[in-house]
Amino acid sequence: MKNHICWDFPLPRTHTGIMMGNGTTGLLIWGEGPLLKITMGRADLWDHRGGMQWTEKHNYRDIRKCLENNDENGIKKIFASRTENIPGKPRRPSVVPLGRLDISLGEGAVLKKGSLCIGNGKVMITYEKNGTEKEISIQISMKKQIFLVEFPEKGFSIKNVPSWEMKKDYLSSISFEAPVLLENGWIQKLPEDPPVSVTWKLDDFNLWALTERGDSVSPEKLENTAKDGKENFSKDISAWWKKYWKDIPKISLPNEKLEFIYNYGLYKFASFTSPDGVPATLQGAWIEDYEMPPWSSDYHFNINIQMCYWPAYKANRLNHLMPLFKMVWSWRDKLRHNAKMFIGIDDGYMLPHAVDDRCTCMGSFWTGCIDHACAAWIAQMMFSYYKYTGDMDFLSEIAFPFMKGVMRVYEEMLEKDGDEYILPVSVSPEYRGAKMNAWGRNASFQLAAIHRLCEDLMEASDILNEVPSSAWIDIKAKLPEASLNGTPSPISRDLQFTEGGNDKIALWDGVELEESHRHHSHLAAICPFDSIDIYSEKWMPVISRTINYWVEKGTGGWSGWCVPWASMIHSRLGNADMAEILLEIWLRIFTNEGYGTLHDCSRPGFSIMGGPSFGNIIPARREIMQMDAGMGAVTAVQDMLMHSRRGVIHIFPGVPSHWKSCFFRKMPCEGGFLISAEKKDGQIVCIEIESSFGKSIKLGNPFHGQEISVEFGDGKKEKLRGDIIEINIGKKRKCTLSCK
Repeated sequence: MKNHICWDFPLPRTHTGIMMGNGTTGLLIWGEGPLLKITMGRADLWDHRGGMQWTEKHNYRDIRKCLENNDENGIKKIFASRTENIPGKPRRPSVVPLGRLDISLGEGAVLKKGSLCIGNGKVMITYEKNGTEKEISIQISMKKQIFLVEFPEKGFSIKNVPSWEMKKDYLSSISFEAPVLLENGWIQKLPEDPPVSVTWKLDDFNLWALTERGDSVSPEKLENTAKDGKENFSKDISAWWKKYWKDIPKISLPNEKLEFIYNYGLYKFASFTSPDGVPATLQGAWIEDYEMPPWSSDYHFNINIQMCYWPAYKANRLNHLMPLFKMVWSWRDKLRHNAKMFIGIDDGYMLPHAVDDRCTCMGSFWTGCIDHACAAWIAQMMFSYYKYTGDMDFLSEIAFPFMKGVMRVYEEMLEKDGDEYILPVSVSPEYRGAKMNAWGRNASFQLAAIHRLCEDLMEASDILNEVPSSAWIDIKAKLPEASLNGTPSPISRDLQFTEGGNDKIALWDGVELEESHRHHSHLAAICPFDSIDIYSEKWMPVISRTINYWVEKGTGGWSGWCVPWASMIHSRLGNADMAEILLEIWLRIFTNEGYGTLHDCSRPGFSIMGGPSFGNIIPARREIMQMDAGMGAVTAVQDMLMHSRRGVIHIFPGVPSHWKSCFFRKMPCEGGFLISAEKKDGQIVCIEIESSFGKSIKLGNPFHGQEISVEFGDGKKEKLRGDIIEINIGKKRKCTLSCK
């Protein structure tokens, strides 16, 4: 693992800064010349005012009636928020910017380089002064909201820069007051939420700084930490990072760019999703100091938050998922209320696509509000957590009840058309925005989510010795797996799957993919829901036509986060070269000079999504940093090395043939297995599997159908053949696979 990441100054903008964080407080370290800037953010710094509460008017019957009658005014009335256009209040909740510290290093000083040691979380800043290079070190506690800046000399000055200085007009328009300025910091009151404060102290050459929520400032926290000494402070931080990296799978790739994506990405994942921190939002704690964060830095559940947490599974960091799951589970009264208002049941859970940390709906984007796959996707993640950990208590007490509640909403939305089920009102995320034609029957995204949910519910029932609902079994058997070719797609039309047919997976009945689109929602049956067997005789010709058509539509409408998703799809299709190329493109086009991960492209020519244009004909949008794409890119690298399809584990499925040598060590997969594999001189030389639960594992034959020699830890050996092999390893045992 490359342990150091390096930057060259100047880093001229906030989101070009070096990232540090503990899941609650985030730092962005940037600047130029003699001025070092440390932007601070808090992931929990919510102004909770505004937003939309679900009421009786948000019912499925009236929504459907308005859509079927093309009643745009009716839809607007249903989803209009009572908080819109109220003087002195925001339309919806938002995380609020905090501010920064500007540190002047003195006359003649010039910032030169930055270096991050991902092994211990320490940042070193090199500057030159009077012909001599000097270093500043920066560390942030992973348990306390305190960071330490160590200077090599005296002679620097510190300036408080609250975000109020840059956003005074807007903040005052929504009833914020000016911050209370302290000699060493400030206090910013919020209209209806607890205040936030920044305080700092100088101790010889050491700057100790604290961010804090609450009605009082606690300088004793800084005093006590400083008295305990910087050695103990550093020791605790190093111990945290050592424990974090201990069980992270090690990889070695011949592609340095992808290794960088993996290693720096997993550093950011730790800083972003710490189990002791706040559940990760779009930007986490890295909120820009100069404006309100895009999309309120909220919880977007139509892919973004899921993508933020994807690395946890194969990174062997399952505990990082728990803050998210606990938060969603704590919302269950609201989720039940939403389902009651929407579909009239008492035992359902319904999660809108965009909410704050109290599950307040962000507002009038009606297609997102009724996108029930948002809840189904979290249900899938919960069940995957069980499959990786074997945590029966979590399955029985949280995951299974949540899965059942989500399915109850779908059960009420589905209708019978003859002997088959249909979903008469459905959406595909962000397709056609919130226009009156942004819906249809049998959206493929929703169908894939339902099939995944049905399969998981039936599997969970078997594990828990529960009787599966007859509704799940019936729906699984009689609901189309996808909408084909934009026409009604009953499950009995098997002839349309043949090579001579024209069927492709559509957005929904009557609508094929019409243009390049950032949300690959109609391909969700491939990834992430894995609800069809793409290599089956039935589906393979359909998938081939669908992917060719998707490629034909191009990348012109893609955002940053959809590129790693596309790479994952290509890994599942065995198109390894494109899986690799897309990640290289993402790193070049959708990150900035400080490796900040962007929603919009940073260079023209690949996509028109908000980035710079040719000849400045169209003004570029502001720089939008989001964490989803970076975390998705980590997952895409993991998927190239190993992923599961329909319960079968595939080794090196997305590794290009020109990668002659590579390896990964102890990467988890479902079933509680840890897998290591190595490729040398273009051939897989060894695969090792460790079992925790004692279950059998199914593997796609990594040796291309040749006979496999399996040697167990106790010396027992056996030979296996076939395209798919099954090995019963036993609990707490190991085996080694080779082709001899």
